[in-house]
Amino acid sequence: MVERVLRAPAQYWLLIVMWIRSVLAYPASFVLMLVGSTLVNLTDFVAVLIMFSHITAFGGFTFGEMALLYATSSLALGLADLITGSVERVGERIRTGAFDAYLIRPVPAFLQAAADGFALRRLGRPLQAGTVLVIALSKVDIDWTVARGIMFVVSVVTGAIIFGSLFVLGAAFQFVSIDSAELANSATYGGQALTQFPLTIFGKEIVRAVTFVVPLAFVNYYPVLFVLGKPAPLGLPSWIGLLSPLVAAAMVGLASLGWRAGLRRYRSTGS
Repeated sequence: MVERVLRAPAQYWLLIVMWIRSVLAYPASFVLMLVGSTLVNLTDFVAVLIMFSHITAFGGFTFGEMALLYATSSLALGLADLITGSVERVGERIRTGAFDAYLIRPVPAFLQAAADGFALRRLGRPLQAGTVLVIALSKVDIDWTVARGIMFVVSVVTGAIIFGSLFVLGAAFQFVSIDSAELANSATYGGQALTQFPLTIFGKEIVRAVTFVVPLAFVNYYPVLFVLGKPAPLGLPSWIGLLSPLVAAAMVGLASLGWRAGLRRYRSTGS
């Protein structure tokens, strides 16, 4: 088991390199798609700019703090989408019978599903989020400490892991309900749309749901509150953002169990 885990990164890399080479065979097309993807994602932040042209704060957050929320949420989703986003096409593979090919190759089915159709153009979202992040950090006055610096960096990784786990859980559910990719998207892309805003603008029921049911608040909101030195909602301790690595680990475990359960349930179409 340990040996398989250690081999997984190299196997995944070999799989995506094939797709990267095929894309880079047409460099002009790739550049145009990457620029287009970046500009499309940038329109989300334009809405924030327009909003703050009329107000000075939103939900207790200034423009710089809102930009920080937006950037960390978008960066986390962008990394997760780049690395694991292709698993959302599992339902299509099951419906057409193409998933059978994953099971007869000497590479774990999950790695094949995650790497299948690897789209390098998805770099557009992380690039756009990185640009906004630079702007946000220049606008926010943060009292940096070692703990806050480490938490800020770790939160981007754990946020991507949480989103990636949601991608995998959504894919696992498609073993039961074939055409349910949109349901998973409501938790991933919809979750990013939710977490780019201060959760205080939503009702307490929503905040509880994204804290204790689908832990989207640990993607970026609670870690950012810790970095900014702001109090947490619902009477929760201000250091709750430090729990994001534990939440990410729990989500990985849950996603692994879900994927394995889906594989055990899978029955070939026979086509």
